[in-house]
Amino acid sequence: MRCPYCSHEETQVVETRESDEGDRIRRRRRCLKCDKRFTTYERAEIALPAVVKKDGARVEFDAAKLRGSMLLALRKRPVSVEQVDAALERIQDKLLSSGAREVPSARLGELLMRELKRMDKVAYVRFASVYRSFEDVDEFRQLIRDI
Repeated sequence: MRCPYCSHEETQVVETRESDEGDRIRRRRRCLKCDKRFTTYERAEIALPAVVKKDGARVEFDAAKLRGSMLLALRKRPVSVEQVDAALERIQDKLLSSGAREVPSARLGELLMRELKRMDKVAYVRFASVYRSFEDVDEFRQLIRDI
Protein backbone atom coordinates (compact mmCIF):
# COMPACT_ATOMS: atom_id res chain seq x y z
CA MET A 1 0.00 0.00 0.00
CA ARG A 2 1.39 3.36 -1.03
CA CYS A 3 1.60 6.09 1.63
CA PRO A 4 -0.88 8.92 0.88
CA TYR A 5 1.54 11.48 2.36
CA CYS A 6 4.90 10.71 0.74
CA SER A 7 3.96 8.00 -1.82
CA HIS A 8 6.48 5.56 -0.39
CA GLU A 9 5.49 2.00 -1.30
CA GLU A 10 6.43 0.28 1.95
CA THR A 11 3.99 0.48 4.84
CA GLN A 12 3.41 -1.64 7.90
CA VAL A 13 0.05 -2.79 9.26
CA VAL A 14 -0.12 -1.65 12.88
CA GLU A 15 -3.67 -2.73 13.74
CA THR A 16 -6.45 -4.73 12.06
CA ARG A 17 -10.13 -4.72 13.05
CA GLU A 18 -13.26 -6.20 11.53
CA SER A 19 -16.28 -3.88 11.27
CA ASP A 20 -19.31 -4.47 13.47
CA GLU A 21 -21.29 -5.74 10.49
CA GLY A 22 -18.46 -8.07 9.51
CA ASP A 23 -18.44 -6.86 5.91
CA ARG A 24 -15.12 -5.01 5.88
CA ILE A 25 -11.74 -4.82 7.58
CA ARG A 26 -10.20 -1.62 8.90
CA ARG A 27 -6.40 -1.46 8.93
CA ARG A 28 -4.20 1.17 10.57
CA ARG A 29 -0.94 1.50 8.66
CA ARG A 30 2.36 3.26 9.26
CA CYS A 31 4.65 4.51 6.52
CA LEU A 32 8.18 3.16 6.91
CA LYS A 33 9.66 6.33 5.40
CA CYS A 34 7.77 9.32 6.88
CA ASP A 35 6.33 7.45 9.90
CA LYS A 36 2.84 8.91 9.37
CA ARG A 37 -0.21 6.75 10.06
CA PHE A 38 -3.31 6.30 7.92
CA THR A 39 -6.35 4.03 7.72
CA THR A 40 -7.39 1.73 4.90
CA TYR A 41 -10.55 -0.32 4.47
CA GLU A 42 -10.88 -3.66 2.77
CA ARG A 43 -14.16 -5.16 1.60
CA ALA A 44 -15.19 -8.00 -0.65
CA GLU A 45 -15.97 -6.95 -4.18
CA ILE A 46 -18.99 -8.67 -5.64
CA ALA A 47 -19.18 -8.82 -9.39
CA LEU A 48 -22.73 -8.85 -10.63
CA PRO A 49 -23.17 -9.96 -14.22
CA ALA A 50 -23.34 -7.46 -17.05
CA VAL A 51 -26.78 -6.85 -18.52
CA VAL A 52 -27.25 -7.63 -22.21
CA LYS A 53 -29.89 -5.36 -23.70
CA LYS A 54 -32.28 -6.34 -26.51
CA ASP A 55 -30.08 -4.59 -29.07
CA GLY A 56 -27.03 -6.58 -27.91
CA ALA A 57 -25.40 -3.73 -25.99
CA ARG A 58 -23.77 -4.69 -22.71
CA VAL A 59 -24.10 -2.42 -19.69
CA GLU A 60 -23.01 -2.71 -16.10
CA PHE A 61 -25.66 -3.93 -13.67
CA ASP A 62 -27.21 -0.91 -11.96
CA ALA A 63 -29.10 -1.64 -8.73
CA ALA A 64 -30.33 1.97 -8.61
CA LYS A 65 -31.99 1.59 -11.99
CA LEU A 66 -33.67 -1.63 -10.88
CA ARG A 67 -34.85 0.08 -7.68
CA GLY A 68 -36.21 2.99 -9.71
CA SER A 69 -38.24 0.66 -11.93
CA MET A 70 -39.59 -1.13 -8.90
CA LEU A 71 -40.48 2.09 -7.05
CA LEU A 72 -42.24 3.46 -10.12
CA ALA A 73 -44.49 0.39 -10.26
CA LEU A 74 -45.03 0.57 -6.48
CA ARG A 75 -45.89 4.27 -6.46
CA LYS A 76 -48.67 4.99 -3.95
CA ARG A 77 -48.89 1.31 -2.97
CA PRO A 78 -48.73 0.02 0.62
CA VAL A 79 -45.28 -1.55 0.37
CA SER A 80 -42.48 -0.72 2.81
CA VAL A 81 -38.92 0.25 1.91
CA GLU A 82 -37.76 -2.87 3.77
CA GLN A 83 -39.85 -5.06 1.45
CA VAL A 84 -38.34 -3.35 -1.60
CA ASP A 85 -34.81 -3.77 -0.21
CA ALA A 86 -35.44 -7.45 0.51
CA ALA A 87 -36.78 -8.02 -3.01
CA LEU A 88 -33.78 -6.30 -4.58
CA GLU A 89 -31.49 -8.38 -2.37
CA ARG A 90 -33.19 -11.59 -3.56
CA ILE A 91 -32.75 -10.55 -7.19
CA GLN A 92 -29.07 -9.78 -6.69
CA ASP A 93 -28.57 -13.07 -4.81
CA LYS A 94 -30.10 -14.98 -7.73
CA LEU A 95 -27.83 -13.19 -10.17
CA LEU A 96 -24.75 -13.88 -8.06
CA SER A 97 -25.62 -17.52 -7.42
CA SER A 98 -26.18 -18.11 -11.13
CA GLY A 99 -22.46 -17.58 -11.70
CA ALA A 100 -23.21 -16.05 -15.11
CA ARG A 101 -21.03 -13.24 -16.37
CA GLU A 102 -23.89 -11.81 -18.42
CA VAL A 103 -27.64 -11.79 -17.98
CA PRO A 104 -30.21 -10.85 -20.64
CA SER A 105 -32.31 -7.81 -19.71
CA ALA A 106 -35.40 -9.97 -20.29
CA ARG A 107 -34.29 -12.30 -17.47
CA LEU A 108 -33.81 -9.32 -15.18
CA GLY A 109 -37.30 -8.08 -16.06
CA GLU A 110 -38.79 -11.50 -15.28
CA LEU A 111 -37.04 -11.61 -11.90
CA LEU A 112 -38.37 -8.15 -11.11
CA MET A 113 -41.91 -9.11 -12.15
CA ARG A 114 -41.78 -12.21 -9.95
CA GLU A 115 -40.83 -10.09 -6.94
CA LEU A 116 -43.53 -7.51 -7.69
CA LYS A 117 -46.12 -10.26 -7.99
CA ARG A 118 -45.18 -11.47 -4.50
CA MET A 119 -45.36 -7.98 -3.00
CA ASP A 120 -48.27 -6.24 -4.68
CA LYS A 121 -50.53 -7.41 -7.50
CA VAL A 122 -51.35 -3.89 -8.71
CA ALA A 123 -47.66 -3.00 -9.00
CA TYR A 124 -47.10 -6.27 -10.86
CA VAL A 125 -49.82 -5.40 -13.39
CA ARG A 126 -48.43 -1.87 -13.79
CA PHE A 127 -44.93 -3.13 -14.49
CA ALA A 128 -46.04 -6.02 -16.70
CA SER A 129 -48.27 -3.79 -18.83
CA VAL A 130 -45.30 -1.59 -19.74
CA TYR A 131 -42.63 -4.30 -19.76
CA ARG A 132 -44.49 -6.77 -21.94
CA SER A 133 -45.84 -4.10 -24.34
CA PHE A 134 -49.23 -5.72 -24.86
CA GLU A 135 -50.56 -5.37 -28.39
CA ASP A 136 -54.20 -5.98 -27.58
CA VAL A 137 -56.57 -5.99 -24.63
CA ASP A 138 -57.00 -9.79 -24.63
CA GLU A 139 -53.35 -10.32 -23.70
CA PHE A 140 -53.79 -7.86 -20.83
CA ARG A 141 -56.98 -9.59 -19.67
CA GLN A 142 -55.15 -12.91 -19.65
CA LEU A 143 -52.43 -11.47 -17.43
CA ILE A 144 -55.04 -10.24 -14.95
CA ARG A 145 -56.84 -13.61 -15.00
CA ASP A 146 -53.56 -15.36 -14.24
CA ILE A 147 -53.23 -13.35 -11.05
